[in-house]
Amino acid sequence: MTELPRTPSFRLDGKTALVAGASRGIGLGCAVALAEAGAHVVCAARGADALNEAVDAMRANGLAADSLVLDIADIDAVSAAIAGLSRLDVFVNSAGIARHGPALETTPEDFDTVIDVNLRGAYFAAREAAQKMIAAGQGGAIITLSSQMGHVGGIDRAVYSASKHAVEGMTKAMAIEWGAAGIRVNTICPTFIRTPLTETTFQNPERVAWIESKIKLGRVGQVEDIMGAVVFLASDAAALITGTALLVDGGWTAG
Repeated sequence: MTELPRTPSFRLDGKTALVAGASRGIGLGCAVALAEAGAHVVCAARGADALNEAVDAMRANGLAADSLVLDIADIDAVSAAIAGLSRLDVFVNSAGIARHGPALETTPEDFDTVIDVNLRGAYFAAREAAQKMIAAGQGGAIITLSSQMGHVGGIDRAVYSASKHAVEGMTKAMAIEWGAAGIRVNTICPTFIRTPLTETTFQNPERVAWIESKIKLGRVGQVEDIMGAVVFLASDAAALITGTALLVDGGWTAG
């Protein structure tokens, strides 16, 4: 009788995941998705009130979650927080910031603020997560929420695009270095996702028309569109995937 192959598991039972930027929007969606797949999720964000409210809601729905007040740009605090975890199997960094505007009007302050969070914070958080995983000797998955703007340019997004292009480069290099330790490093690159933080964009009819003209599937993204992607990359179903970007962009970057 032919022995059939078995689909690798998408489950994360017994694993611990840390999600940065987990108090709302995409980050909260990632935290919920990982918890629904069986992981114990440590939800981290800067704002304690919104974070605790999100974790309380997760627990009320039977999900295993803890809260951790943390600023991803504070490298020392991130190092201490990760070192204090009993284990770490999955690290998802959804923390990010944007200062959109014409490139000719970019200020050094805006540039430094975006780079400090989106690149510098992401870089050293990934490094700390990798050190934790290497010390445990069990491998792991590091997933950074990048953007389609890490692959193309966009109106009023020169600084943001610069930060995300850099994240794509660091992800490839880290994947090469840490592959031998069984650590997979990838990004998720969403198109415009409707969240409270992006509502101002959707209040501009001209900008909405531009967005809809670029998305081949004819609609903007929802948080739910990211949830399956993060579970996939965190699970054994993506066991041979590293150093790559999963574009959840409705076809924006296809041409």
